[in-house]
Amino acid sequence: MTTDPKTKVHTVNNAVEVQEQVYRFQSEGYVKENIFVLTHDKSRTNRLAERTDAEKIGIAEEGLGTAIANIFRSSGDELRAKMRSLGLSKSDAERLERELDQDKILVIAWGGREYAGEDYDPYVYYYPNYVY
Repeated sequence: MTTDPKTKVHTVNNAVEVQEQVYRFQSEGYVKENIFVLTHDKSRTNRLAERTDAEKIGIAEEGLGTAIANIFRSSGDELRAKMRSLGLSKSDAERLERELDQDKILVIAWGGREYAGEDYDPYVYYYPNYVY
């Protein structure tokens, strides 16, 4: 892991950009197990994870309770819960879910800390930068 385990979220447009961003995160010291890809479509997420050096957000990252709850959630609720488990704030998860609605792809380098409830990481880095 990098000496600065900051969670970073990059929004990209296609598989080539996913792979490029995964390589950048790896060159920064993030291990493969902490680099995730997320799309609005589960099968697309699976395909991208298989074809790149990225992972899917799973039970180990979400926590068992969130993973079980996701079985009963809508797609949007599930996506936001996955993002929240990595430390993204509720408002950022909602904003990024709207990006996913527009066919964007998230590549996330996770700092490694698990989050639950309303807890979040105020130091997550987003690219492109978002102006509130």
